[in-house]
Amino acid sequence: MTRLIDWLERYLLPLANDLASVRWLVALRDAFVSTLPISLTGSVAVLIKSLIVAADRNWGWHVFYQVMQPTVATCNFVWRGSVAMFALFFVLSWGYQLARACEVDPLAGAMTALCSFMMSIANYSYLLQGNKRVKLNQAFNIKQLSTTGMFTAILFGGLGVALYILGVKARLGLRIQSQMPPAQVAAFEAAIPVMLALFIVGGLNYLFQTITGQYFGDWLLEIIQLPLLKLGQGFVMVIAVTALTQLFWFFGINGSSALAPVVGSIWATAQNANLLAAANGHKIPYLWTSTSFVVFGVSGVCLPLVIAILLASKRGDHRTLAKVALAPAVFNVNEPMLYGMPIILNPVYFLPFTLAPLANVSLAYLATRLGWVNRVQASVPNIMPPVIGPYLACNYDWRALVLSLLNLLVAVLIWLPFVKAADKIGSQGEPRRFFMPQY
Repeated sequence: MTRLIDWLERYLLPLANDLASVRWLVALRDAFVSTLPISLTGSVAVLIKSLIVAADRNWGWHVFYQVMQPTVATCNFVWRGSVAMFALFFVLSWGYQLARACEVDPLAGAMTALCSFMMSIANYSYLLQGNKRVKLNQAFNIKQLSTTGMFTAILFGGLGVALYILGVKARLGLRIQSQMPPAQVAAFEAAIPVMLALFIVGGLNYLFQTITGQYFGDWLLEIIQLPLLKLGQGFVMVIAVTALTQLFWFFGINGSSALAPVVGSIWATAQNANLLAAANGHKIPYLWTSTSFVVFGVSGVCLPLVIAILLASKRGDHRTLAKVALAPAVFNVNEPMLYGMPIILNPVYFLPFTLAPLANVSLAYLATRLGWVNRVQASVPNIMPPVIGPYLACNYDWRALVLSLLNLLVAVLIWLPFVKAADKIGSQGEPRRFFMPQY
């Protein structure tokens, strides 16, 4: 075990630190995190609407359903203004965060990213009239502004901001007298870099469309985005990301943040597609999403340890810490156990800390694949208790409650032997305590 820890510390830790320090990846992570209020708002709207519809269909509350029609209509408006336009909000945040990370005007970066994105998606749509499909020019399909346009937003939004940053760093902006209002000074200084960036992006889109006959966003959806989303639904991908997340956390690096670009670009896109399908009453397309990863995997990782300690440990210091950490652990706040026990760089707890989430994710993936529980259809906050979170995320599926309790039981059973082993370690064998910064 010591050799394994040394090997991981020598080869994995530098990689994790490098990933956590790349400004582009940090900006991409922050962009996904900053859109959380939008996805949560849309999820709440879908959950409220689903509950009202379920009351009518399953319980026969027809009068209640009719009375609540204004609420249903309000939820439709909220959904259409939030998740249905997710790529639009994301590209604004992506441009803002990337420009801020590179220490240039973030507002200009956000607008440049938005313009670059809008130039790269098709400005036509189709209208069905009977069996005929009529093309409408100068019209944006709202689907392109949702999860369908996510990869276009990441790629061309990032390209536009990168060109703008290069222009600013090359000092191509206009120099304005300082007595002007700050907003005007910033606007004039950003004008030329933004103009150059947008003309380059526009020229690239023109060349691409001339050569291929397609808009870049449509091509990217067919060639890259859909295959990547399909790859993200595979069991190997789910297990690999879960294992890496736990390994990063073991060395004190926030694994969820370090892998946020992967989780966000693939599984968040799938999650928003599920949310759109649920809002429209369609079949849920994707088996695994970013919320699946959280509610069935890594979010409540320390609650089973707390329960195992309270059940089996005879060490007074461990039991005292577990009692203090119980309330935070119920709401998925893991830091008291991660740094107080500690779990980080503690070889005694390396295996259960890695194996318990892997077992939980495997069980949840299998149950979802077999149709024993609904697929995730809503986003829930990370602080939602482990049993309630899956119930809400799976659109009020009682089977998700059972799966959550089973996952909790499995995780506790995995932790128990190692908790008993830790009891036998005396003060001389106590693992070193490391307090490493989070990234």
